[in-house]
Amino acid sequence: MLAFFTTGKPFRGHDGIIQRNALKSWKMLHSDVEVIFFGDEEGAAEVCQEYGLRHEPEVERFNGKMPFINSMFARAQQIAKHNYLCYSNCDIILLDDFLQAFQKARKWRERFLLVGQRQDVDVTALIDFRHPNWSDRLRQRAVAEGIKKDEYWIDFFLFPREVYVDMPPLVVGYCYWDNWMIWKALSQRVPVLDGSSFILTIHQNHGYSALSGRIKGVAEDPISLMNLELIRGRKYTRHIKSATHRIAGNGRIYLNLDRYTHDRKRLLRIFIQKERERLLYKAWLPAWHFLLGITRPMRHLLGLRSKATRTRQKI
Repeated sequence: MLAFFTTGKPFRGHDGIIQRNALKSWKMLHSDVEVIFFGDEEGAAEVCQEYGLRHEPEVERFNGKMPFINSMFARAQQIAKHNYLCYSNCDIILLDDFLQAFQKARKWRERFLLVGQRQDVDVTALIDFRHPNWSDRLRQRAVAEGIKKDEYWIDFFLFPREVYVDMPPLVVGYCYWDNWMIWKALSQRVPVLDGSSFILTIHQNHGYSALSGRIKGVAEDPISLMNLELIRGRKYTRHIKSATHRIAGNGRIYLNLDRYTHDRKRLLRIFIQKERERLLYKAWLPAWHFLLGITRPMRHLLGLRSKATRTRQKI
């Protein structure tokens, strides 16, 4: 069947609620699903015992905080009892359509990477999984109230063992590592399957701790930029719409011809950004400073001063 693995935050407050919801939803998919939780966060051992999860408290971390993905992926592929694994963020609820997509993908190819766009939903309470219609009610709510994020937000990766080896020490919970994961699969000629039209991936909204340095939707915090440097820049990133194939709503798997359009647009944006930076630093700023230099005597005679100079003179 399938082995999930993840890491998370301390199991207290709202974080504890959404993490319990996510982990329980994975266990509910099938009786043979394995779930591995990495980390010794507060409450992790107790939740793993309660839900019947495998607990791996030891994991390599960046500055003793967030885990490195290479550590988790290597260990998970070593100890998982199934040949197919899925890393998912611990705030993601998955329903039966996820399992159906996995079964279709496995019949389609032996090697693949399955990903999908997420639906952001406000969830503030524990889900009553004992209710016979819990998944239907949650699905209806997600469709009615949720906000679908774009192709750059990637929260789960389903793949066969040994697809991801020799990974750089990227930090989970920050930007760019997830986009690198799609590039890595494509670079190894592993088909990437976009399940967004078939799978309803429910992301439970949450805030970011000020200590993390992260702001939702901003990818310029120091650790995210460190991840970007480790993967050698944005040209080694891709997104969900870079997938080679898609699963339609009826379950049919077909070639994603739109990927070439998206990739060309992406390369064009990168080129334009680089050209703007080149013109700014190589042409405009030197020309402006040259102009200021040759006009300085005339401006001095006319009594023209910059705002900064006038401020200093007043002081």
